[in-house]
Amino acid sequence: MSSPCRASAVLVVFMALIVNAGAEQLKERSCDVIGDESSESQVERALLEKLEPLSQIRFNVTVEKSKTENYVYHFRVCREVNSTSHDFGGLVQTDRQNGKITVIGRINETQVFNGSDWIMLIYKGGDSYGTHCSGEKRRAAIMISCKRGVTASSFSIISEEREKEQDCFYLFEMDSSVACPAEDSHLSVGSILLITFASLIAVYIIGGFLYQRLVVGAKGMEQFPHFAFWQDLGNLVADGCDFVCRSKPRTAPAAYRGVGDDQLGEESEERDDHLLPM
Repeated sequence: MSSPCRASAVLVVFMALIVNAGAEQLKERSCDVIGDESSESQVERALLEKLEPLSQIRFNVTVEKSKTENYVYHFRVCREVNSTSHDFGGLVQTDRQNGKITVIGRINETQVFNGSDWIMLIYKGGDSYGTHCSGEKRRAAIMISCKRGVTASSFSIISEEREKEQDCFYLFEMDSSVACPAEDSHLSVGSILLITFASLIAVYIIGGFLYQRLVVGAKGMEQFPHFAFWQDLGNLVADGCDFVCRSKPRTAPAAYRGVGDDQLGEESEERDDHLLPM
């Protein structure tokens, strides 16, 4: 291989390595459940997949406790708040006084569990408390409550427990439909029977129509399956309704009788009796 070709090949390989390295950096890291990969809880993995629709949303909340304590909390679900820093920070605190950034919890130390209508997401491995809580690492607990029709809302901080000797934590809450249980879509027995009956009727009518038209060669109303039978049945039903719903016998005399010729004749005779002879 000549020197120019060799140099070109080396350049192509070098550019490919740069592109791959850039792609790896651009790819955001997701939650890593605490424990070895071989022993990770399948329930936790399933819950993290359920929370995936929230991963592209950034949440912020400002808290002003006093003139010296004024913070902004930044939170992402299973993603780093600042992917360029590569610190795995899933929940970060920024001091508005001096701009100091403190990682409250990291996504590479994640725990998650749930109840009937809530999911609790916990980030551990945050920055040290220093003088509080025996200098242990911070951790954040985010309670995600069910609220149908809402992707995510109402992110807020509830409390910060830092007066204990250990197991201190930050507690946040938010609402989301991803924490809601699946709605039951079971049909009742009556609905199933009704659907089955309607399906059978449709198959009978369509299949019978096609048979009468294509095989028998019927035209007009005779294309309807068993047309003569249904016609006779309709006549019988009509006769039955007429018999049951009839309010009086057909042989009963009318309640009102008009003026007949016999009445006119009798009245004329009575009037003649009163006439004076001429």
